[in-house]
Amino acid sequence: MGWGMSDGFIDELRKALRPEAVLTGDQIDARYFTDMAGVPVAKPRAVVRPRTTEDVSNLLRLCHRDKVPVTTQGGMTGLVRATMPQNGEIVLSMELMNAIEEIDTSSGVAIVQAGAVLQKVQERVEDDGFTFPLDLGARGSCTIGGNISTNAGGNRVIRYGMTRDLVLGLEVVRADGTVLHGLRKYIKNNTGVDLKHLFIGTEGVLGVVTRAALRLFPAPAERQVALCALSSFDDVTSLLRLARTRLGGALTAFEVMWNEYYRLVTGKVPGLASPLPTNHPFYVLFEASGGDADRMRADLEHLLEEAMTGGIILDATISTSNASAAAIWRIRDSSVELSKAISPRVGFDISLAIDRMEDFANRIAGDLRKLDNEAFSVVYGHLGDGNLHVVVHHADTPGRYVEIQELVYGITGEFDGSISAEHGIGMLKKPFLKLSRTEDEIETMRMLKRSLDPHNILNPGRIFTV
Repeated sequence: MGWGMSDGFIDELRKALRPEAVLTGDQIDARYFTDMAGVPVAKPRAVVRPRTTEDVSNLLRLCHRDKVPVTTQGGMTGLVRATMPQNGEIVLSMELMNAIEEIDTSSGVAIVQAGAVLQKVQERVEDDGFTFPLDLGARGSCTIGGNISTNAGGNRVIRYGMTRDLVLGLEVVRADGTVLHGLRKYIKNNTGVDLKHLFIGTEGVLGVVTRAALRLFPAPAERQVALCALSSFDDVTSLLRLARTRLGGALTAFEVMWNEYYRLVTGKVPGLASPLPTNHPFYVLFEASGGDADRMRADLEHLLEEAMTGGIILDATISTSNASAAAIWRIRDSSVELSKAISPRVGFDISLAIDRMEDFANRIAGDLRKLDNEAFSVVYGHLGDGNLHVVVHHADTPGRYVEIQELVYGITGEFDGSISAEHGIGMLKKPFLKLSRTEDEIETMRMLKRSLDPHNILNPGRIFTV
């Protein structure tokens, strides 16, 4: 049992929502207490599946009254175990609050419930000639609420920004059941504290997002994707500067892959083609989009010609169709499949200054070899955003996971980097938060938590301990 939770409390939940909204016992599927890696925790006492904001409000009002802790779940694609129910917690699953309620073509805004799947939102707005540019490999299962809770970034941050930049307004339920009605459709709103930012990137510890107003953009008529091979990291950064100069706002994505990533992903993940030889030190995938297909193609070809003539790139290929563009993107989007193929592994999601990335990656590789002869690192990421992903394969030795975490996060701290660029802190990174945030910053977070959630019922123990 939880903090004050009893059979009577479960019955009260059923009356306040609907009997079928509360799952218990054998009704609770393993997906509610198993993470992306397939590692389960104990089955929660109950799973509550609301359909409306009023349902969420009623649930939290009762939980606040009886001090019953709640963990909120979306698409369960998180990598930091933030949504894994802990002892005594009930699960608040947003899976039935998945409606795309409105597409406002005049304002360029979509109103969606928090459980809406990202890819469903993308596809729906395309029907009206728009794009919702947030995009990541888990698009088919991650939810808008989850994206908001982690301030997700993904592939097109270089042009459109993080989730924070794509949210115009939020409807949020506070811990005591109070509903904050903040679904506004306009960008300019200087009317005091912009409350939505309290709930973006804070992993559900301050409130439960129920609906969001999302910023849409006119869908580009054309997308061109290029894959390049390069001999050095200096050439990678030179290509980034050239692409920004020649393509300007048309540059949508700029992804870097160290040799190990490209070689292993095209060799170990079934169905992936290798459009360029696998022996080059670095690979860059970049995307440009705009309204004039002929001009886009010409600009990209001129850019590649200039880069080739200047010795920046060694080889390149350009997409010739939507299918070939998708095939190139699959190389970069298959990171999860590659991670599974090189298990046991530890994954990291860090940010640091671009000019320190090569030294960082080399330091990681060198120190890993000293720790474990079998260990190696696979590095790739959103270069234009200063975000690298590092996957470390290691010997299947007890304690090695923790040792590698301490090594990589310690080096990240030395390089003045962030231990989380877009995946959040959750439970797994909590011990290392002090490497990226000062104690005064962490205490300010605690002050916000104590003010908005005095009984500590919303995702308790995530990010920090109150």
